Amino acid sequence: MTTATETTPATGGDSAANSWLQKSAAWLRSVGIPTELGSSSAAEGERSTTERLKATLRRGNETLSPRELRRLLADLQAVGASEVSDAEGGRLAEPVMQWYAAAQPEQRLDCWRLLCEQFVPDVAKIGQARQRYEDAIGTAGMAAAERQLRKALQTPRMRLFQRFAVPAQGMRFLLDLRAQMLPQLKSQEWLVAVDADLEYLFSTWFDIAFLELRSLSWDSPASLLEKLIKYEAVHDIRSWADLKNRLDSDRRCYGFFHPRLPNEPLIFVEVALVDKMSDSIAPLLDEAAAAADVDKASTAIFYSISNTQTGLRGVSFGDSLIKTVVEQLLQEFPKLRQFATLSPIPGFRSWLGKNAGEVWEGADKRLRAELGKALDKAEPSVDDWMGALEQAGKWQAADPAAKLLMHAAARYLGKSLVKDKPVDPVARFHLGNGSRVERLNWAGDTSAKGIKQSYGLMVNYLYDLKRLDKHRNLLAQGKIPVSSGIEALAKV
Repeated sequence: MTTATETTPATGGDSAANSWLQKSAAWLRSVGIPTELGSSSAAEGERSTTERLKATLRRGNETLSPRELRRLLADLQAVGASEVSDAEGGRLAEPVMQWYAAAQPEQRLDCWRLLCEQFVPDVAKIGQARQRYEDAIGTAGMAAAERQLRKALQTPRMRLFQRFAVPAQGMRFLLDLRAQMLPQLKSQEWLVAVDADLEYLFSTWFDIAFLELRSLSWDSPASLLEKLIKYEAVHDIRSWADLKNRLDSDRRCYGFFHPRLPNEPLIFVEVALVDKMSDSIAPLLDEAAAAADVDKASTAIFYSISNTQTGLRGVSFGDSLIKTVVEQLLQEFPKLRQFATLSPIPGFRSWLGKNAGEVWEGADKRLRAELGKALDKAEPSVDDWMGALEQAGKWQAADPAAKLLMHAAARYLGKSLVKDKPVDPVARFHLGNGSRVERLNWAGDTSAKGIKQSYGLMVNYLYDLKRLDKHRNLLAQGKIPVSSGIEALAKV
């Protein structure tokens, strides 16, 4: 946020104010707040909740009757009422949560409609606050006017959700509420308004500064270890022996916990302590392999990071998540010098299926000719190459089909952006935390899942502790930080 002291010249203040107001207007549109009184989120042919609340009988496929809808609205309004304390609002929220837990999906949808349509900001107050802010630009009253505008923009839903968070089970309720809503966002676009408020609140409540980092071991409670097995999303834990291997003396596993969810891990981070950067997941998951000598370990490999709460999708835990784990590792192992990941490339195969022609046309002609010789094709085509990749297991890293695939992966990870962000979801996470794309690994994961995602390729992201801010700044400028090796591969 630009402050008045940073924009002393009048022209600078006007520019900053206009920019801030434009962002606020964009936010209003994004969360579905009506720009005119009386607008509704109801689809064409459906009655809005305002119309249903005034009626006496339900119509068509409406689930809750007008009387039931009015009763539910009154209960929600009581929870969020400004004249009651947070503690009292939390007490009133409990029976609503009990009703919701027993409600059918269609009844919950009606509840969501009430949240969307009946708990919006006062449009007239927003207009008045905005005008006061514009009038105050460049004056001593600018800060107070900005505060009033911020207050006017806050939706009544925010206070309502804050009250639901008061009871002991309230945070769990809100996370489950959003998890149930997320799959409906595409078909029920009006839900974006409710989702935006929850995402904003979660981004505040679940900031890394409020989370507790705990080290997990084979001696941890069985209930917690069972959750580790359940929530592992990168490399499935096949058995208790597999889990024990991941908790051996040369491994570390950390969980992040929120004080309102003391027994519910939000994220698991699995680390292997080794003597060099790993290029294959198989040795790390080998239950028969002997534990490495941690006194000789120079490298910490983050080989699995799993988010456990669907309701927190899209909520960033901040760029300090990995750094927090690194600091914990260095306390125990001060000789560690290198911190890197061994990561899947989940979106690569799908991306290549759509962009193979462009990659083929841009690839080195000599390499394409080498592929022709290997396939006994005088003039190989992109279809020949893609067909060869279906048998990726028979190729070696030095073979032309593999080199072309590595070139494509380097372009995917090092050059491909969507809305100024890396196209690959795992890349977005690690690059957003300040890493760089360091190295591609042929046959890094030859499991069925690895082949399906990326023809078996894996990638190392390097966390250079002295360059985290530099890498984040590069990314903010639309430039993906990569090693010289990745840069060279992308130019093949």
